[in-house]
Amino acid sequence: MAKLNETYEAMVVFSLKKEEDEIQALTEKFKALIEKNGTLTEEVDVWGKRKLAYAINYETEGYYVVYSFTSKPDFPAELNRVLNITDGVLRALVTTK
Repeated sequence: MAKLNETYEAMVVFSLKKEEDEIQALTEKFKALIEKNGTLTEEVDVWGKRKLAYAINYETEGYYVVYSFTSKPDFPAELNRVLNITDGVLRALVTTK
């Protein structure tokens, strides 16, 4: 039998080319999207500015945010798609917890 809800974690690295208020707006945008389609299991974990392991689009630092949530199994693929087409997101990874 298929699971109705699963626990996931999404790590997002935002570009520092964006202003701080733009990064906060993107953080809230994805928080609202997750709350609309699932349930946040913890508060949004903001790691802040960190050095990247390797340069991405000639950037060596990024702004890290981690979301932990539960949702139906089809939502993480949609979240990953939206994250990857959003301007200002360097990298995103959605995994099962």
